[in-house]
Amino acid sequence: MTATWEKKEGNEGVLSVTVPSEKVDKAIDQAFKKVVKQINVPGFRKGKVPRQIFEQRFGVEALYQDAVDILLPEAYGEAIDETGIKPVDQPEINVTSIEKGKDMTFEANVVVEPEVQLGDYKGLEVEKQNAELTDEELQESIDHQLGHLAEMVVKEDGAIENGDTVNIDFDGYVDGEQFEGGQAEGYDLEVGSGSFIPGFEEQLVGVKTGEEKDVKVTFPEEYHAEELAGKDATFKVKVNEVKFKDVPELTDEIANELDSEANTVDEYKENLRKRLTEQKETDAENNQKEEAISKATDNATVDIPEAMINSELDRMVQEFGQRMQQQGLNLETYFQISGQDESQLREQMKDDAQERVKTNLTLTAIADAEDMEVSEADIDKELEKMSEQFNISVEDIKKTLGSTDIVKNDVRIQKVIDLLVKEAKLVEPTKDDSEA
Repeated sequence: MTATWEKKEGNEGVLSVTVPSEKVDKAIDQAFKKVVKQINVPGFRKGKVPRQIFEQRFGVEALYQDAVDILLPEAYGEAIDETGIKPVDQPEINVTSIEKGKDMTFEANVVVEPEVQLGDYKGLEVEKQNAELTDEELQESIDHQLGHLAEMVVKEDGAIENGDTVNIDFDGYVDGEQFEGGQAEGYDLEVGSGSFIPGFEEQLVGVKTGEEKDVKVTFPEEYHAEELAGKDATFKVKVNEVKFKDVPELTDEIANELDSEANTVDEYKENLRKRLTEQKETDAENNQKEEAISKATDNATVDIPEAMINSELDRMVQEFGQRMQQQGLNLETYFQISGQDESQLREQMKDDAQERVKTNLTLTAIADAEDMEVSEADIDKELEKMSEQFNISVEDIKKTLGSTDIVKNDVRIQKVIDLLVKEAKLVEPTKDDSEA
């Protein structure tokens, strides 16, 4: 088999392939064995029609399409390997000739992975991230953890404050008419959570149990229910009950409840400070990596085929659906709640999908430019890390993946990221005028 590749405009080109006559005749034989099982010819049992009789009655041309279906997958795959192209979409194939005893030829219009013109990726200026943990951040974390232990206590007397949870009945009106979905009884709302329309929760502050209040708001212009978008509304609200969070004091006993390895408040704070410091250092390192990657990607030039963006969008929608399932929803329910459909979701994700594709192409191009090699030892090390992380044996990981190609590529890209960070110039953050 022979194959030639002719690059056309953009990322498209024509792959011309010639399949030798021996393979063509073999495929025609296979096609006959398949087709003859379905043919009824008077005087012969089904599936027992001699080849000569079949060709006299139907012509050998009746076998060509099945022969083409047999030949194309293997021939196209071999042609890709021979020419070294990287298709990113299904090809448009045109069989230009097929005849018994002769070579078969076909052409495939193929969209291929684009070439990346790299810009500067070494010596990039990356903002140095502050990894120092402040006392305020430590206290904020302590308050957050204590908040999980807080009990809700009924506020017998006193006005609603920010952070209280209120039980309310409400009835919504637009232009003096009730609107669908604007009524509820016994609804629990944390004031200050931002769960309701802007301005609603703030107007409850100061109201007491048993009192009623007309809350006047304006629906956002981009509100998902078009018939309400931008409209003024009045909610008649009755407060049934007010609760506040009774946050416990940090004692040795509470400290041990929050951290089984701590027997005293001081030990708890020391352990927490260590964990938070490690997390902040990791976050700082990751932020520096992301900035280096982003700048290297911005400096590169690449014409991305629409097919690659669509493929990335498919993955992103699938990932989004999986996250919804973890929250007990499916995509259909999400679309009903949000008032969106899949096409709108894909449109929202399109810029991110394009950026993802460009980033992956750029990092791969840098790996090629730097002749990044990945050894078996590198792969084994990564598999061991995955084994520890997911508590799965290396052998089971290999069985699940089928091959280590994905791991190899991940390690190769990580080496590129390490290079970008290593070669970057860390600069102090730019101060705002207010900080100067």
